[in-house]
Amino acid sequence: MAHLAGKAGQVDAATGVAVAGIKSWTLDYTADVLETTDFADIGVKSYIIGGSGWSGSFEGFKDAAPLGLTTGGTAIDLKLWEETGAAKSWSGKAWIIGIHPNTSNDGIVTYAYDFQGTAGLTVSSGA
Repeated sequence: MAHLAGKAGQVDAATGVAVAGIKSWTLDYTADVLETTDFADIGVKSYIIGGSGWSGSFEGFKDAAPLGLTTGGTAIDLKLWEETGAAKSWSGKAWIIGIHPNTSNDGIVTYAYDFQGTAGLTVSSGA
């Protein structure tokens, strides 16, 4: 199986245009597991899947002005790409729930953003 280098990933936020300077992103797409064990299960636990949700973060270097993203406000259109122009992507509406600028006298100014998905997550069918 061929491996894919993450060197050309991309984040589109709010405007549908790639966010400049981003160097990494993470996505957590999870489902709740609900226990349904009763006496008929004779001591063996049983479960069903409940609600699902998604959240994550992206971060990178400050290239020009920081994004016009704020916490609260309105949900943004967010799209995460494994590789620029690749078929595999994840997209949906998300809230920005944290903004973390970072600067030091011996480093590069960076920004990190935390997001919480709202409603469904569309996963492309690409390889």
